[in-house]
Formats: sequence, structure tokens, C-alpha cells
Amino acid sequence: QMHLAESGGGSVQTGGSLSLSCVVSGRDSGGKYCMKWIRQAPGKEREGVAVLSPTYGARYAEAVEGRFTVSKDNFKNILYLQMNSLRPEDTATYYCATLYSPTGCFGRPLGEWDYQGQGTQVTVSS
Repeated sequence: QMHLAESGGGSVQTGGSLSLSCVVSGRDSGGKYCMKWIRQAPGKEREGVAVLSPTYGARYAEAVEGRFTVSKDNFKNILYLQMNSLRPEDTATYYCATLYSPTGCFGRPLGEWDYQGQGTQVTVSS
């Protein structure tokens, strides 16, 4: 089982930027796994933000397309989420998640993903 530890959250004003990190450790350390950033705003369900496939690259939720960038340092086993042009609606707790899926990463429901970290809080004020 892999261990995930998110960090990098904080409070910014609208238009600001933050860079989140997720340190991945444990079995395989994520080298063959799909990686995903998920967020949960107060009173709302968790939603996928960005998916990184080891084979096919990244895909983003429409709400963050063009503003967020997901990447991974495979040597350090750290997943990143660069968030630019932040909006109040981006306020949420952000989690990273993994999925081992030889059949592909995209479109897989949240219930199939493994996320057990504490998350990191992002607050965007207007």
C-alpha cells in the first residue's frame, strides 16, 4: 500500500497562485499508477480536478482547465498541482489519490481511487 502526504495549501486572494505537493511512498511509489487530485469544498461532494496517466499524460476538469497543471517528479516520487488564477470557487480541501489500472485512468469513478491522506486546505478570498 502506498502512503500519500499532501502539502502546500494556504490562503490567497482571487487571481493568486499556489503549488500543492503530494509525496508518494510505499509499494511501487506510484511509478505505474494513475495519479489524481481531488477536492472537496464545504457542503459539497468530492470532485476530480486533474488526472495524470503514466502513459497518456494529463486531463483536467473543465472548471480548472487552463489554470491548473498537474505533474510528477518520478525520481522524487512527488505529485504536484500548480494552481494559477485562483477563484473563490476553488476553495476546498485538496487530496491526491492513486489507482492501479492497466486498462486506463481516465473516466474512472472516484470510488475506485485510493486516497487516505489528510489533504491540504486551499482558501481563495475575493
